[in-house]
Amino acid sequence: METTRQSKISRLIQKELGEIFRAQTAKMHGVIVSVCSVKVSPDLSIARAYLSVFPSEKATEILDSVRESAKTVRYELAARTRYQLRRCPELEFFIDDSLDYLERIDQLLQES
Repeated sequence: METTRQSKISRLIQKELGEIFRAQTAKMHGVIVSVCSVKVSPDLSIARAYLSVFPSEKATEILDSVRESAKTVRYELAARTRYQLRRCPELEFFIDDSLDYLERIDQLLQES
């Protein structure tokens, strides 16, 4: 069960990460990175961000790039949320493959 504080912080982090990734991917034509959800640990020290990448063929490449620049992203997030958060949580990034999963289920249902 997520507390009210956790949900507020996760929404704030999701919004700010979305803006950060929108600004960074504006330079790369044809790639869209969106933050689907953010889950914050109960002690507010770790934030797990689930990213959706379009086109999905570049998902692993983009995820590796984001993980390499995680410290830079965290620094920028801390600068944006300095008046709302006392400490910026450590960031972990994962691919949100729920849309691919739904697409695969639809494909299997249409085949049968």
